[in-house]
Amino acid sequence: MPFTFKQFHIDDEQCGMAVSTDAVILGAWAQLTQSSHILDIGAGSGLLSLMAAQRSLEHTNITAVELDSAAASACKHNIKQSPWPNKVQLFHGAIQDFQKQFDKNITPLFDHIICNPPFFEQGTQAKNSARADARHTNTLSFAELQHAISQLLAPHGHASIILPQQSLASFIQQLKGQTLFVAKHLEIISAEGKSPNRSILVLKHATDTAEQTQYLQMAIRNKQGGYSETMIDLCRPFYLKL
Repeated sequence: MPFTFKQFHIDDEQCGMAVSTDAVILGAWAQLTQSSHILDIGAGSGLLSLMAAQRSLEHTNITAVELDSAAASACKHNIKQSPWPNKVQLFHGAIQDFQKQFDKNITPLFDHIICNPPFFEQGTQAKNSARADARHTNTLSFAELQHAISQLLAPHGHASIILPQQSLASFIQQLKGQTLFVAKHLEIISAEGKSPNRSILVLKHATDTAEQTQYLQMAIRNKQGGYSETMIDLCRPFYLKL
């Protein structure tokens, strides 16, 4: 369903993954306001890329990578209709192909990478193949995603990824094969008093064996059912009714 934000509009009708609260939280929370080169892996409708465009410096360059043809078409349209058509560039193809053609001698590595990745490694898949690929690791495994991040992330850069709790252990276990570590772990709970059901992981290149993870937590809604103050502060620049 098309979604209008304060500064841009997203048409996601042809995309396997629609605009979601998860993506909005990731795009609003990721620490990318001082980044000069941002990469959005699996951009879908372009939501995260356009949130990054709104939040980042005027000279920031954003690259949106999207494999699915229908989603890439929607992404291109949404970028063109936004206030930042020259700030966001679309690469239509797999992140693996983007890696192969990327020349760090010509283009700087990315100081922030954002990704709302396919997260189900097993289980029943949607009949719609685009939705199945958006939700399951059919075309991008955790290992492939982690390898791409390790290769494309600048030495002092950050990568922000959102995952459901059921995928967290597998993702972190597979990180042991990479040169990355979890610098921050934000647990997200749907309402105060409930258990976390999703997390944002901030990855960095490991520089020594004593790297520590900072643990944080936020609630989307308070006990009365309204948005929490944290959620309101995060989303006020984007949601029309906040």
